[in-house]
Amino acid sequence: MQFSDFTFVQATENHAKYAELICNEMAESAKARGTGIARRTPEYLTRKMEEGKAVISLYKDGTWAGFCYIETFSHGEYVAHSGLIVNPEFRKFGIAKSIKKKVFELSRLKYPKAKVFGLTTGLAVMKINSDLGYEPVTYSELTQDDEFWKGCQSCVNYDILQMKGRKNCMCTAMLWDPVEKEKEIKLKLQHKAEVKERLKQITKKASLFSKLKKKIGRSAKMLLATIIVN
Repeated sequence: MQFSDFTFVQATENHAKYAELICNEMAESAKARGTGIARRTPEYLTRKMEEGKAVISLYKDGTWAGFCYIETFSHGEYVAHSGLIVNPEFRKFGIAKSIKKKVFELSRLKYPKAKVFGLTTGLAVMKINSDLGYEPVTYSELTQDDEFWKGCQSCVNYDILQMKGRKNCMCTAMLWDPVEKEKEIKLKLQHKAEVKERLKQITKKASLFSKLKKKIGRSAKMLLATIIVN
């Protein structure tokens, strides 16, 4: 078994047959971690597949290997990747990272102006998010849409979240802001242009110095020849 045995595709209605299996594994995984996730039904996951708002990974024999879906909040201003799950049979193959990358690209395609965010206690997910360009933020920078926070009700730490007024909890909040990323790109391009211009000036000065050196050398030879003749 190797990584090339897996495919990563945008889910469609043809993948609905996996919905119940994925839901069951989501529940078992949350129970094993001792944390909660928003409980979803097979019908809900099927709808995400039909809407083209999910990514699924399949092993070469057709077994589901991983899954993740997109949710939107605050009228599309925010996007979250939910329900990231990997079949226990296929863990440690880099499935989660590849699914995350694929669903991130899909959400950017569908919602190019949306802020992409997530809440997680998992170090592996934090690392994946960080590699994608997410930044740790305070809870105040996330969506305040009640529909999102309802998803935390099944978590064992929900009382803490409520007690803290939804300002912080055990999860780390991470955000990918397209506006900030655009600023970063512009700054990098500006810096690159400045460096290029400095190198151009240095090269120009070096060229002028080389020409001057050659000219002085020729003048010195002519002067020396004149002295010898006289």
